[in-house]
Amino acid sequence: MPLTEAGIYAAALRLIDADGVEALTMRKLASELDANPMSLYHHVPNKDALLRGVARTVGARFRTVTLEDAPWEERIRLLATDFRALAHRHPKLMAYSFGQPDFLQPEDPFWAGLTAILEAAGMPRSEIPRMAALVCAVVIGVLTAELNGALHRWSHLESTDLTVGEDGHTDAGPDEDRMFRLLLDTIITGLEIQLTAARDGQGAGH
Repeated sequence: MPLTEAGIYAAALRLIDADGVEALTMRKLASELDANPMSLYHHVPNKDALLRGVARTVGARFRTVTLEDAPWEERIRLLATDFRALAHRHPKLMAYSFGQPDFLQPEDPFWAGLTAILEAAGMPRSEIPRMAALVCAVVIGVLTAELNGALHRWSHLESTDLTVGEDGHTDAGPDEDRMFRLLLDTIITGLEIQLTAARDGQGAGH
């Protein structure tokens, strides 16, 4: 079967899901595809280009239910929750991709969905890119900490202000699902404040 970019990216994703980005090599990928390693370079020039292609492929798979008639708060919760689910389907790839500055592009479904929701909420168009960037930074930052285990560890740090159990450990903190919902509550509250300020500013201008 002839090599194709789609086939190469699919095989690379399987290897990444199994062993992580660091373990992926062009030689291992060629073996997975039963191909000559040099033949891969006709389709992808190097590993960096390969990883960008795999990340784009996975990003293009992102889907969320479109609820155009629902309140914007409900839509943003669903969008972020579905994005989190995608990250957990491919945690090793996404943990790597989140660290790349070019991870999000204007045509990405998550970015497009987020900016559409902010516009529907009434955010001034001039403010949408800045607000969307902040939302993405916060969500991706939390997901990065969740995927690499830092969030779990941080939520269980001992403190003299916390009750310590008989076994010497602090009581378990909220689980990560609840923490993500709390994050979304915080984001939505912040956006509501910005929307109110924008409306008040428009009213004052008349």
